[in-house]
Amino acid sequence: MNNAFCSKHFKLEQIGKGIYAAIAKEGGGAVANAGFVDLGDKVIIFDTFNTQQASEDLRLIAEKITNQTVTWVVNSHWHGDHIRGNQTFKDTVIFSSEITYSKIRDVHPSRFSKQKNDIQGLIDYIQSLKEQLHQTNDPTIQYQINSLNELKESLPTLELVLPNQTFNNEITLQGTKRSAKLFTLGGGHSYCDAMLYIPDEKVIFMGDLLFVNCHPTFFEESDPVKWSNILKKVERLDIDVAVPGHGPTGTKEDISKIINYISELTSIAEKSNQNEDIEISEIYKDWSSPEIYQQNIERLKALLTN
Repeated sequence: MNNAFCSKHFKLEQIGKGIYAAIAKEGGGAVANAGFVDLGDKVIIFDTFNTQQASEDLRLIAEKITNQTVTWVVNSHWHGDHIRGNQTFKDTVIFSSEITYSKIRDVHPSRFSKQKNDIQGLIDYIQSLKEQLHQTNDPTIQYQINSLNELKESLPTLELVLPNQTFNNEITLQGTKRSAKLFTLGGGHSYCDAMLYIPDEKVIFMGDLLFVNCHPTFFEESDPVKWSNILKKVERLDIDVAVPGHGPTGTKEDISKIINYISELTSIAEKSNQNEDIEISEIYKDWSSPEIYQQNIERLKALLTN
């Protein structure tokens, strides 16, 4: 049914009955992963990508496969690559936690207008990357150029659409064929991270609490201890497939890997000297975005000294 469908933004993967992961393609307008769940008489979209071009493709395929219109949309957290496609779904109920709603409302209006007013700056930056590419032939630069071109294309018509329904700890979304639990255990990666669990199919969408085969990003707002504790609780659930915010679909084992990663990097940060370059440990050698490893250690050092 979905074989004929192809988006330059994401790869669609069926991961359970009525459950699909939309895994971001490098260089597209998605940047982060998303997905959708057919509950029988209702359809949930989890996260809306970095651009409306990507989220339009997601809505198109979700409605084609389920043969019904989207009912509910979830914003897992406030970061742009998970909410900037919201305008595609402004006729639906968009759920987020109270904290996520207030961060989107407070932070993004000025970000959006700043980017819209500086499209020329973005064009100049893309041009500088093209010159770099010409000298290095580095394929990752080409992906970056393609992704920024998608961003450039999105800006003139981009509008901020806020979540219009908030929840506190958890809410059950019930359908005729299956139900899904939308819940948050607080903040770990961001100020507040929400997940969507479909118990009958043992599938969980985890947003940026989970990264698979790529280095998770620690921000100033990230709380590694809370993040790790959240993952330990999620590990106790009955899960066969875990959809990360970035990287391919994973399993419970990938959740354990991030718990270990946080623990190992915290221990390195406690022992390492100022401005010391740490070699990436063997286990994470093949993970994408290796430059984030050192940044994460620096961030952890800063957290430990505060």
